[in-house]
Amino acid sequence: MKKCNFLIIVFLTTVFNTSAQIQQHEEDLVKGTINKLFEGMRNTDSAMVSATFANNAIMQTIHKSKDGEFKLSDEKVADFVKFTGTPHKEKYDERIVFTKILIDGNLASVWTDYKFYIDNKFSHCGVNSFQLFKDKTTWKIIYIVDTRRKENCL
Repeated sequence: MKKCNFLIIVFLTTVFNTSAQIQQHEEDLVKGTINKLFEGMRNTDSAMVSATFANNAIMQTIHKSKDGEFKLSDEKVADFVKFTGTPHKEKYDERIVFTKILIDGNLASVWTDYKFYIDNKFSHCGVNSFQLFKDKTTWKIIYIVDTRRKENCL
């Protein structure tokens, strides 16, 4: 009986460890896709940025308008990709911190805090909320919404 209990414990430990390793691997792949987006943006590489998005991806921003009201604005991914790939003398650098990653099968939800810099000069901060889909092998961004503010940036 003791030998049977021992084998059950070894089996369960192995299953849990394997599951945790798979989960960590998927989290690393999700982070890789998001990091690739911002690396492409920093390097003015539209091909790299474009490769992170699924077809028909959606981008939105929540921001405060001049009249003080909060607005939800849509942005076309194609316009964003074109903008990031257009040569400019300033360096755009969005520095993110992964706050929360949730994965269920082929769906990932990621929350990141960020600070945005232009040529190492602080511009604004906020959070990004990403939704990603994993096709056969690759995590792709299907939705991004972010907030933008200039105050309360730690």
